[in-house]
Amino acid sequence: MDIPKIYFMILLYLSLFYASTMVSAQCQGNFQGLVQQCSRYVQKSGPKETPSQGCCTVVKNVDLPCICGHITSEVEQIISMEKAAYVAAFCGKPIPRGTRCGIMLFREARDRSEKQQLVMLNN
Repeated sequence: MDIPKIYFMILLYLSLFYASTMVSAQCQGNFQGLVQQCSRYVQKSGPKETPSQGCCTVVKNVDLPCICGHITSEVEQIISMEKAAYVAAFCGKPIPRGTRCGIMLFREARDRSEKQQLVMLNN
């Protein structure tokens, strides 16, 4: 494993560990399991990947809107909200319309052929 990747993983786990302290106490589900099983699928770097069955199992049992409410700017620098939305939808638990995740807002698709949209908010 090269040095930049090691640094990235350390930064990812530190940021998510800090956020998990608040999230675990307030949100339903296994947030630590979410980080362990799904972090590789939502990293900004790299291609979009199909999540594992283990990731989907955890996703199905967490309160995604609650977790979204605790997304910090530090976490947003590490994870891709587009990939997070893809993982949630692939696992059969799409993020509900109107949910705010950090500076992103999930908008409703106009019809079934249109994908869910993310809108960046100014505040």
